[in-house]
Amino acid sequence: MQKRASEGNLRKLQVNHPPIDFCSNDYLGYSKLNAKEEIFVKGESINRSSNLFGSTGSRLISGNSHQTELLETEIAAFHSAEAALLFNSGYDANLGLLSSIANKNDLILYDELCHASIYDGMRLSFAKHYKFKHNQVKNLKELLDRHHASYSSVFIVVESIYSMDGDTAPLKQIADLCKSYLNCYFIVDEAHALGVFGKDGRGLCNELAIEKDCFARIYTYGKALGVHGACVVGSNELRDYLINFARSFIYTTALPIHSIDAIQQGYQLLKLNLGMNDLTNNINYFLESKNGINGFIESESAIHSLILGNKEKVEELEKTLAANQIYAKAIKSPTVKSGTERIRICLHAYNSKEEIDLLLSVIRKNQGN
Repeated sequence: MQKRASEGNLRKLQVNHPPIDFCSNDYLGYSKLNAKEEIFVKGESINRSSNLFGSTGSRLISGNSHQTELLETEIAAFHSAEAALLFNSGYDANLGLLSSIANKNDLILYDELCHASIYDGMRLSFAKHYKFKHNQVKNLKELLDRHHASYSSVFIVVESIYSMDGDTAPLKQIADLCKSYLNCYFIVDEAHALGVFGKDGRGLCNELAIEKDCFARIYTYGKALGVHGACVVGSNELRDYLINFARSFIYTTALPIHSIDAIQQGYQLLKLNLGMNDLTNNINYFLESKNGINGFIESESAIHSLILGNKEKVEELEKTLAANQIYAKAIKSPTVKSGTERIRICLHAYNSKEEIDLLLSVIRKNQGN
């Protein structure tokens, strides 16, 4: 960063641009059309229910706005961080963060069940990376003791709630472990914890009071918030660094204003606790009602995976559920390891107890119970 600044090459976001546009990618001017304007194409009127509001370019060129920066300030405050930076998706956020922060002198240690976006981000960095056994703090400590002295920085990467298993990472133990090493930095992907855990759905790091122990946290909006996009929260320095070095941020068209609006509204709904009590009640009801069914991975989240162990069994159950008007997805190799094929169930605030009863009844019949 200092080298960039000394050479006059440090990137900074702008929100005020000259009015005559010879810069953006808005070639046909669609982003400037008013929602109430009547549009004629080949003599026919097109009535639009909403406007396009394109962002016109990357945030470093023409796609930045006061509204986007205001939202980032609000997100940072909500998640008890100095700063936040929006990305177009959770995949982009993990890719940009992990590919840029670690270099050839660094090490990344990651849980073996981390999401593909985390793995791809590490692979694009110049850092050495090793996996540790799922949720095994002892194995992680062994790797740290063996390798930490050989690297400038060690980044530990986990998900708070794992997307395929639905189980919970031992975040407090890992955060405490990091404090024992001067060069160790903790990164947590909260994709499946946002809206489910913590005060006003702030996530599992909030529930466990370890937000300040994390170097970076990733929050994605395609899950509980039901919209699109993601953000990385951390220090002001981290935000400035990502603006300058995270390729998935630099070289992509910014989120349009309607997406910014949607994320902002999602956070407002979280603050109102809309749906959270209903979701918690449904999770508890599901946990109480699934007794006697073999194969469920232990989970207190909204994700519950029933391991059936082969492709044929999960496909058969998926079809049986569909015949009963139930949509639950069969997850097969290579998304999960061969032999751990499963039906993945996602609970929602809007599911009724009758729907949960029907789901479990079909599964019991399928197992011969």
